[in-house]
Amino acid sequence: MALISNGSTIFDNGAMSAGFGGSMTFIKKLTASGSATLSFVNGTDGVVLDDTYKEYYFTFNNMHPANNNASFEFNVSIDGGSNYNVAKTTTSFQAYHLESDAYAGIEYNASYDLAQSTAFQIINYGIGNDNDENMSGTLNFYNPSSTTFVKHFIVNTNNTQASGYSQNFFVAGYGNTTSAIDAIRFQMASGNIDAGDICLYGIA
Repeated sequence: MALISNGSTIFDNGAMSAGFGGSMTFIKKLTASGSATLSFVNGTDGVVLDDTYKEYYFTFNNMHPANNNASFEFNVSIDGGSNYNVAKTTTSFQAYHLESDAYAGIEYNASYDLAQSTAFQIINYGIGNDNDENMSGTLNFYNPSSTTFVKHFIVNTNNTQASGYSQNFFVAGYGNTTSAIDAIRFQMASGNIDAGDICLYGIA
């Protein structure tokens, strides 16, 4: 069965016709097992992080910290991963709801903003390390290979917080560089990543 609009076939047999949208291509999966860091470096171990795609999409699946009340963070590199220290300006907010229903809310959280800082950007915090606690979410990174524009990103994650509530954490900002970004590193702010996986996709 086809979907046709104004004489043009958009979908036919479940496939989108050429010119009506991009495709998402799986590139690389990294799995943590007591890992200090997980890094995606262009040209290393099958990783593509260059002008092949204008957008790159990361998924975080059940990231479990070794330490309780942990923060998950990232930084980017313009020198193939030799240094992860690109200046970033970001903004963040969160929504939360306690398991007991005792309180809930949504708020801007300036504590996790960066202002032209080369520090790692926290993209979720307070992650519990009980056996059933973890963090999952996504990161969209836009045109990292551009040598004209700064590099925008949007992060949306949710965790099982150490104090027993669901916490949705949103971060957006940009890497303030016109150099091509060719590597990205993820880590817990303290302790290892006990388990979980990160998948990288390219969007045409």
